[in-house]
Amino acid sequence: MTLSDFIDTQPHGAISVLAKAVGAHVPDVSRWVSGKRPVPIAKCAAIERFTHGAVTRRDLRPDDAHLIWPDLSAEPATAGEGA
Repeated sequence: MTLSDFIDTQPHGAISVLAKAVGAHVPDVSRWVSGKRPVPIAKCAAIERFTHGAVTRRDLRPDDAHLIWPDLSAEPATAGEGA
């Protein structure tokens, strides 16, 4: 699931809640959600925990997740990956 799709399922103010939970500024999270900026590597695991796995590190960094977290290359792809 993309970060944008996750936010769309949440109540109003979800970007602010996410920003506080992962220690980021709201404008930065807004840019991640819109796809204008990639999610920094250092925030990916926190987002995965915050979303209870609905948005995975692989979802956030599909092009380089296997390089950053080699353990992910052994895990099956999530539904919709590569779509």
